[in-house]
Amino acid sequence: MTSRRFLQLLHSLGWEFWLPLPLIALLFWIVGHFMAVQVLNRPYDSINKLQADVQLDTKLSMTVLTINAEIDRSRGVTHVSIQATNATLKTLQYKFPITQADQVEVAIAQELEIPVEHIRKLISYRIQD
Repeated sequence: MTSRRFLQLLHSLGWEFWLPLPLIALLFWIVGHFMAVQVLNRPYDSINKLQADVQLDTKLSMTVLTINAEIDRSRGVTHVSIQATNATLKTLQYKFPITQADQVEVAIAQELEIPVEHIRKLISYRIQD
């Protein structure tokens, strides 16, 4: 008699719905765990590997308007300010550890990758002793 009441109580609580839920959850957990182990344990051979120690070469397409070089002979450095027409980069600033004008022109030409003759046409010097 008590077992019949117990079954009626389970039926009124909806045991047909609640009894399979833990079994389904256990099944999902086991299958998910198996899939995660399989995916995480397989070897991953990538052709495109991350290289953090390589510097990228960037090319800027810009037109140089003016180059102002301030040579400080007492400190042995030259501060260079370059005005450009690039929309995102209007002013470039460099600091070179040289004070000779021809060496400064060569250093700027190497940095901007343009001929030294173009640099000589655009540069103006300010010399401090």
